[in-house]
Amino acid sequence: MLYLVSTPIGNLKDITLRAIEVLKRVHLIACEDTRHTKIILDKYDIQTPTTSYYQHNKIGKARYLIGLLKEGKDIALVSDSGTPGILDPGYHLINQALLNDIAVTSIPGATALIAALVVSGRPTHKFVFAGFLPAKNRARKNRLASLKKLKYTIVFYESPHRIISTLEDVKDVFGDIKVVCARELTKRFEEIKREKISTLISELSPGKARGEFVVII
Repeated sequence: MLYLVSTPIGNLKDITLRAIEVLKRVHLIACEDTRHTKIILDKYDIQTPTTSYYQHNKIGKARYLIGLLKEGKDIALVSDSGTPGILDPGYHLINQALLNDIAVTSIPGATALIAALVVSGRPTHKFVFAGFLPAKNRARKNRLASLKKLKYTIVFYESPHRIISTLEDVKDVFGDIKVVCARELTKRFEEIKREKISTLISELSPGKARGEFVVII
């Protein structure tokens, strides 16, 4: 069995009892970053061996992991935080497992997009998750223009070094509307701002923004 185990997005207490049980019971844990995962494993006294599985080794390592699964081994897949398979290399391993008729199951838990969406105050009955927008300005504006046509709440991630330029593009496409910007979710300095874009831009210091952002339109 391949277990997709959700891990905390910040607060280490945000892990389910079932996730801890599975991580202790499987033969191997495939981690996006073994050093990062070690923090949660140490906290809950999980002694299971780990192996790295990340973007640049996903092809070869997936073959290795599929081989172990075919031998009858149970493997847990975890990302650095949240639910594996969302914007991380887990997607490749999951598909390879399914192509090889290997059972896959999810151990649900935290994910940043849902945590931000439900606290945003925006409609949740219809929403689209846009992942990370393109890095280049023109492509980003084109994507935003396409998203504007949808009558859904829009959720996307952004890095701290691009958040200001992205908000400027959102303002150009949507106007100076009120949006929600969330960062450091579940952590001590959790911050959720519900402001006009111009206000958010003025409050963010260039080069000093920290933590991955979830933006909700």
